Amino acid sequence: MQTIQLPSYKEQSPTVADRFNRLKQRQVILEAENISKIFPTEQGDITALADISFKAYRREFLSVIGPSGCGKSTLIRILSGLESASEGQVLLDGKPVDQPGPERGMVFQGYTLFPWLTVKKNVMFGLEVAGKSQTQARAEALQWIEMVGLEEFVDHYPAQLSGGMKQRVAIARALANQPRVLLMDEPFGALDAQTRARMQSYLMQIWRNVDITIIFITHDLDEAVYLSDRVLVLNANPGTVQEMIEVPVAQPRSPKQHLNPEFLATKEHIESLIHPNRDEEDVLPIIRLTNIKDDIL
Repeated sequence: MQTIQLPSYKEQSPTVADRFNRLKQRQVILEAENISKIFPTEQGDITALADISFKAYRREFLSVIGPSGCGKSTLIRILSGLESASEGQVLLDGKPVDQPGPERGMVFQGYTLFPWLTVKKNVMFGLEVAGKSQTQARAEALQWIEMVGLEEFVDHYPAQLSGGMKQRVAIARALANQPRVLLMDEPFGALDAQTRARMQSYLMQIWRNVDITIIFITHDLDEAVYLSDRVLVLNANPGTVQEMIEVPVAQPRSPKQHLNPEFLATKEHIESLIHPNRDEEDVLPIIRLTNIKDDIL
């Protein structure tokens, strides 16, 4: 068997390097400045996040990944304004974020659709709350539903849709108010592998056609590398910034790139950050529940 020599994840082609130079010349849309989050408990304070700082640029796809307990979901709730930071601040277009707002769309792992409303009515809901007439809200909702490929299902109810279709409705509803930033908290985590792959493709297509910055929480290494311009890797206990990684994989992405040396090298590097001792086998205590003498190996 031939051994593949992986390049360093930092080895970028001139085209990819130029892409990151252009990215950093764009406007900073969202900035986290020294974010910390402390939860008081009866046993004492628990620091979930400590001194998190990063910038997200216009039309960037930025993923956040890290081991269990690193505070990924807490971070995105602070970015959305659903939760307040104990220290530090979040800036959107240079202005402090202290509560939810229409300039930040949110998509959760759960579909959070209104089961009593049709696809069309679910997407119209936020537009009507924003003060648009029913006629205008309907017209705009139909445009977003068409963008996510569900125009044939406008009058269906959530119970009549598959998991992937429900999540596409949730994305359309989040985008309908044309937010500056789309925040996604493990949105494909509950989907099966095939549906997840299709949703990743749909999201990439939507992102290329909409003027939006995406901040995407995931625990899946392949997903983070495949989707992202950059990946923010967090440590755990407390959550701190370990490294910001520029993904040296050319855009536009395709599933075939999962086997590219640059893709594999980047994934391997992230894995080494999250699980530095992954080669050490976890040995369980031996508890025999059988008298069979022949071993499996």
